[in-house]
Amino acid sequence: MRNNLCTKASLQVIKDAEQKASFLSSLRRYLQLHIFTKMTGTGSVASQKRLAGKVSIITGGASGIGASAVQLFHENGAKVVLADIQDNLGQALAQKLGEDVCYIHCDVSNEDEVSNLVDATVKKYGKLDIMYNNAGILDRSSGSILDTPKSDLDRLIGVNLVGCFLGAKHAARVMVTQGQGCILFTASACTAIGGLATPAYAVTKHGIAGLAKNLAAELGQYGIRVNCVSPFGVATPMSERFSADTAPMIEELLGQMGNLKGKMPKVEDMARAALYLASDEANYVSGLNLVVDGGFSVVNPTMMKAFSPST
Repeated sequence: MRNNLCTKASLQVIKDAEQKASFLSSLRRYLQLHIFTKMTGTGSVASQKRLAGKVSIITGGASGIGASAVQLFHENGAKVVLADIQDNLGQALAQKLGEDVCYIHCDVSNEDEVSNLVDATVKKYGKLDIMYNNAGILDRSSGSILDTPKSDLDRLIGVNLVGCFLGAKHAARVMVTQGQGCILFTASACTAIGGLATPAYAVTKHGIAGLAKNLAAELGQYGIRVNCVSPFGVATPMSERFSADTAPMIEELLGQMGNLKGKMPKVEDMARAALYLASDEANYVSGLNLVVDGGFSVVNPTMMKAFSPST
């Protein structure tokens, strides 16, 4: 009996010692990662960058949301191929950011140019991790379907929708072979609420949101994630009224229109949403239309007005 008790006691001591050793090992790793590196400043810079080692293409990257995304992706360690038809702006931004950013002229409505863009990227960097289909245009009509010429509709579909389709098609061609990848689109908050855009523009953006869902279903078997960023209105050069002088006024007006008070929607907000979806933090996120509108699309202004204490 005494020998049995001694044996049990010895086993318990060993078990306790193993648990203690395991706990101390885990604690040591935690302290090294979260405490000591911050105190000593010896943490790896690369480990803090959310896109370290990634290769990305951003269409429409010379201005607006695209330019902000180019800068943010670059800051977070990605090699970025900036694609646009605004050659002067695109080349200037690539030169400003320097290493690991290059500019390629690409009309996204032209399949040969899109195919060449993807091939040139893979030839230069050996792979493609992120394809951000951001290029887009506005229509020039008054806004009513009654006044919208078919030429305007064709033009918007050619750039906004066909451009996204072609970008996804040729990115997938590479990513399927790789067995992984991330395809992103810029859609619009008009995909979540009616009346926020012209009919022609809304057609293209709803098409993009539908394309993203369909591709998420099709390409998931190859480890490819597909998502959308859908911005509220932001002051960008895509607007006819945009200039360095008018930008603050446009931002203030959009802030007043928005539901989230005390803040104004900016291109950086949309770029940060794209960064999240492109990063490993969204590793199991696919088929999402991430609406970045400060809650605008979930509010019924008529009902709010009816129940307002001032009415």
